[in-house]
Amino acid sequence: MRYFLRIAYDGTDYHGWQTQPNARTVQEVLTTSLSTILRQPIETVGSGRTDTGVHASEQFVHFDAAALLDEKAFCNRLNRLLPSDISALQLYRVSPDAHTRFDAVARTYEYRITRFKNPFLQRYAHYLNREVNLNWLNEAATALLAFEDFTTFSKVKGDTLHYRCQMLAAYWQQDGPDLIFTIKANRFLRGMVRLVVGTLLDVGAGKIPVTNFKEIVAAQDRRLASGAAPASGLFLTQVSYPEGYFAEQQKKFDPDKTSGPE
Repeated sequence: MRYFLRIAYDGTDYHGWQTQPNARTVQEVLTTSLSTILRQPIETVGSGRTDTGVHASEQFVHFDAAALLDEKAFCNRLNRLLPSDISALQLYRVSPDAHTRFDAVARTYEYRITRFKNPFLQRYAHYLNREVNLNWLNEAATALLAFEDFTTFSKVKGDTLHYRCQMLAAYWQQDGPDLIFTIKANRFLRGMVRLVVGTLLDVGAGKIPVTNFKEIVAAQDRRLASGAAPASGLFLTQVSYPEGYFAEQQKKFDPDKTSGPE
């Protein structure tokens, strides 16, 4: 039987989501915990990868298990075993062909910036000690919606087959004295959001005019982008599936149960 597991994690002390040799990752810790509880080797597939130090307030993982699991009780058992910086939020039974990555239609990230040096926010926001113009930031962010190829914001010599992304939203908001950047697309390149934020911040500081920013994106040249913003401020906040997806999955096993993160 296949299950979707919705989780959240503080990525500060992990080398990203994906399992890799000689490094502690979120996927490795989660998979080990699942295998321990279920007493069988478990393989997990995430809806996407997050880089070293990046957080997630919503990430989906799927795995197969021989047992029929009680959704609430299983999350409680798993949370008792997981470290404090990873949380199992909800479990969903799904069809055997359901796939957390391939069935997802969009991902949303937020990048959080604090304007005052606060030791209690250093793990979850980037402290910016320079002034930026919110109008310039939003003008440049809006320009991203006109592009499909984001080679400029890709990691050099990565394993990506193509650099096209369907950009669905990109905007900045004032949150008191702080700033939050929201970006949504059908897919993201590895390290893309932090490179976008780093370059946008140079626009907001007046180092790059908005017209030049558009030219930088269109050039499809990584060397023209600014440095990546620190990982601490970046959160994967939502993974979106087709409308009614979870309701349809649940109906296959329980016609009266239609709840889900629509």
